[in-house]
Amino acid sequence: MAARDTAGALAAPLPDPGPLDLDTATQLARRALDRCDALAAHSEHPDHLARRCLTGAMADAHATLRGWMEQAGLTVEVDAIGNLRGVIGSTGPDEPRLVIGSHLDTIRDAGKYDGPLGVVLGLTMVEAIRELGIELPYAVEVVGFSDEEGVRFGRPFLGSLALVGKLKPADLALTDDAGTTVAEAMDTFAPGRELADARLDPETTVGYLELHIEQGPVLESAGHPVGVVEAIAGHRWETVHFTGEAGHAGTTPMDLRRDAMTAAAELVLAVEDLARRADGLVATVGDVTARPGGNNVIAGRAAVEVDARSADAGVLERALLDLRAIAADIARRRGLTVEHEVHFDQAPVKMDAGLRALLREAVADAGQALHELPSGAGHDARILAPTIPSAMLFLRSPGGLSHHPDERVHAPDVAVALRVAVAFLVRLAARFEARPEITGQP
Repeated sequence: MAARDTAGALAAPLPDPGPLDLDTATQLARRALDRCDALAAHSEHPDHLARRCLTGAMADAHATLRGWMEQAGLTVEVDAIGNLRGVIGSTGPDEPRLVIGSHLDTIRDAGKYDGPLGVVLGLTMVEAIRELGIELPYAVEVVGFSDEEGVRFGRPFLGSLALVGKLKPADLALTDDAGTTVAEAMDTFAPGRELADARLDPETTVGYLELHIEQGPVLESAGHPVGVVEAIAGHRWETVHFTGEAGHAGTTPMDLRRDAMTAAAELVLAVEDLARRADGLVATVGDVTARPGGNNVIAGRAAVEVDARSADAGVLERALLDLRAIAADIARRRGLTVEHEVHFDQAPVKMDAGLRALLREAVADAGQALHELPSGAGHDARILAPTIPSAMLFLRSPGGLSHHPDERVHAPDVAVALRVAVAFLVRLAARFEARPEITGQP
């Protein structure tokens, strides 16, 4: 089912929503950051933060979060894929619901804020609304997704895929390094739960909001604490395999070589040049593997890992076609064969126009200048947006640093994000009708 665009339904004027005052927001921001510190203690390794889905460390994080959620009045459960879900407000099957969330799993040797900050801020928003005495005409569900990074099973977004009913049997058959399948880990972590029960109802889910650190340098370079996300970039990850012929490094003349490694080196520079020439495209080669390997052996095979992203579907598609043509030309000139193995292919996803408009207004309510930007990284909002109207608010990443133990966030930026987010909730409430007729395209 296509996502609904809420622009038409949210067009009426509304009164000043009275955003959270700065002093209260500052106190709540400190609470949120303290909670991120507490969650970071739940790790699979004593010397660095690593928390994969459906593990004991994740269960410990759930126990801590559950305590905070229940204290705030939320009803909490864990679904079949291991998402932690807390709901406050009417929970009837036909009652409207806003979902706020992010992921609780981490990469290896992670920072504290990529994912968990968004979950904690979702809970803090609920607490702020209660402290302000505001009654919302919709339920709020705070979700801590079990898997966004894909570290344990090599497949990202398992948690959010379950919410839109897109987990496939092949996903459940994936195995970790110990040979445990996703299905087996689910049965251990959340026995007796059904995947069908994890699905959101797109007819009653009025939207999804995700707060997340930017993970890049754009907001910091522009001097903005927060930014409204326009779209999440399309993302293609593929391996380019060159096959030539291995040979002795000392006895094979240069003009008789079929060297796969030199082809890989040529492709690495071509990928960089391709991205520099295409507006709105980023492309990276992060790994090259040569076989059989050795200082005195001509490589007979080489595998080049290419990551290409753009928020413009046309730009991304043209870049991928150019990449194929360049690789084919390199192989032809060097007497090699070339094959492409696609691992991940996601089209760009636009955020919902109506919810983005509310976020822009909420930014003004908080006294901030508006900055809009695309997301180069993938997020759970990417998975939900085609089915559920979705919006994202980025927080500035100091130094543009993320996926690193030194990842940081400024406490005043967290306070600003909370003021924007609370204003968003109140503005949505003011424009909300119990069963709005929503039309249009995302």
